[in-house]
Amino acid sequence: METNKLFDANSALRPLSDRMRPKKLEDFVGQEHLVAKGKILYEMIARDELSSMIFWGPPGVGKTTLASIIAQKSHSCFVNFSAVTSGIKEIKAVMKEADERLIMGQKTILFVDEIHRFNKAQQDAFLPYVEKGSIVLIGATTENPSFEVNSALLSRMRVFVLNALSSEDLLKLLKRTLKEDVVFKDKKIKISEEDLLAIAHFAHGDARFCLNTFEMVIDNSPLEDDTIIVSRDLIKQVLNRRTLLYDKKGEEHYNLISALHKSMRNSDVQAALYYLARMLEGGEDPLYVARRVVRFACEDIGMADSRALEIAVAAYQACHYLGMPECNVHLSHAVVYCSLASKSNALESAYLKAKEDALKTMEEPVPLHIRNAPTRLMKDLGYGKGYQYAHDFKGHITSMSCLPDKLKGRIYYQPSDQGAEIKVDRKMKEIENIKKQLKNTK
Repeated sequence: METNKLFDANSALRPLSDRMRPKKLEDFVGQEHLVAKGKILYEMIARDELSSMIFWGPPGVGKTTLASIIAQKSHSCFVNFSAVTSGIKEIKAVMKEADERLIMGQKTILFVDEIHRFNKAQQDAFLPYVEKGSIVLIGATTENPSFEVNSALLSRMRVFVLNALSSEDLLKLLKRTLKEDVVFKDKKIKISEEDLLAIAHFAHGDARFCLNTFEMVIDNSPLEDDTIIVSRDLIKQVLNRRTLLYDKKGEEHYNLISALHKSMRNSDVQAALYYLARMLEGGEDPLYVARRVVRFACEDIGMADSRALEIAVAAYQACHYLGMPECNVHLSHAVVYCSLASKSNALESAYLKAKEDALKTMEEPVPLHIRNAPTRLMKDLGYGKGYQYAHDFKGHITSMSCLPDKLKGRIYYQPSDQGAEIKVDRKMKEIENIKKQLKNTK
């Protein structure tokens, strides 16, 4: 355990990822939604007005770096605490010291890395000190705090979600490293932006991994005429990826997602798996792929097999919790299921038809009988008059029309003859016949 000495001065002997750790918010890469000037976390740190909080995000996205910036910025006593090596005894000792500092007028900021590793009893030990303000507790975790942090403690802390860094963020970091790192800035290094971007893709949003990989590449590159020459072959060896130069924003990005989508639409399992692998192994964000599969589940399958949406959403959640490479099998599950499922674009076609009418008839009033009438005036104006409560009728169906008068009889959703939509079509026709009979008996 160290107090006010969380990070040493720059040293050429330290790993590159540690040497390039920013000391001020202006040099922090990524997480603009939290630390851009004017955002709440930026202002809290800048004003040194911190409350207990949790930084939640995948590895290498800046959780510990934010703690280091707070340590240098704050006038409070900053204590670094490891959930891996500390127990109840150490917690009580730190809390006693914090109480003593508070009497002397100084606050204590306690940073707990991997807070999810503490058990319930250990987490409970922090609670009274957070409540009475003896400490400002800052926890860092890669796990969902809703499941890993006690609810009583969590309710007293603000959760800030840090996202995986984009390839553009990591590319910016690599370029800055070449200019500013204490070791590399005085060396002549020849490396193309294309190769830098390949390293950034390979890191999958993890800055620490990105810098460690970059350092390995530089350290193993030959020196020719006082210049370090980084070769494509060496990068391929280090990255060990055949699809090295996949551009996540270029034409190939759109070609491959199109190929995946159309392969699933054509029920071509083998091709769909191939294009999925091309994207993931090329460095594509798995959450992007998962979002496209979720969209596909309704755009091209819909109610022909509603399970497709459930599986696609489950795969997205798995990608969020696990990341690459573990989530590749979950995406494979969803892609194969969607490829084999019965296909229908009836839902998308239905929405597009409804959208067209909606845009043309925005001024159409909602029929009075299906308006809510929470006030006497509304009732006097006829709101809700004639409304038929479906559960009071046989079969829970009435003959009441709910569309505006101008659109009565309009048909948007027409089930296909595929999969479960055969039953859906039968059910819709059955409902329509019942409504006709009810109208005829009036």
